[in-house]
Amino acid sequence: MADNDWGSTRIDGLRELNEALKQLPANVAKNVLRGATNAGAAVIRAEAKQRAPVYTGSLISTDHPPPGTLKKSIVQRQVRELSSQVQQTIHIGVRSGKALKDKAGRSLDAYYWRFVEFGTSKMAARPFLRPAFEAKKLAAIEAIKKYMAERIPREVEKLPKGPRK
Repeated sequence: MADNDWGSTRIDGLRELNEALKQLPANVAKNVLRGATNAGAAVIRAEAKQRAPVYTGSLISTDHPPPGTLKKSIVQRQVRELSSQVQQTIHIGVRSGKALKDKAGRSLDAYYWRFVEFGTSKMAARPFLRPAFEAKKLAAIEAIKKYMAERIPREVEKLPKGPRK
């Protein structure tokens, strides 16, 4: 892996990875790729949860979500419309728009995440998603590589021996 002058990252070995995936049946290759992408996304999601601020003010009304709602609402999910056998897309974001309530009747909707991330005219931004990505993107790539290095040989062992048709 090497960085270039523009701040982006170049990943070496993708040709070899593509060849290894081609030796697996299509559904197995897709599952390996999805698992690897999820492993990388989990690293970034964990960092986002760690960086997400927790409300420390007083809870005067039941309209305000309980402290920690933002952290608990950070999720990752596969975007099936953008995923295929050779490409997997994972979305890391904040679950919002749900009419969930806790036992005390407080909303568990983290609709306000965008105000925290980007700020408002009355509140400074306290970003947590983008800094989490920037801080852990290389660790996510390493998690993907590690997952594939462990999983591909296991899947190859499971393949029937003999000529493939």
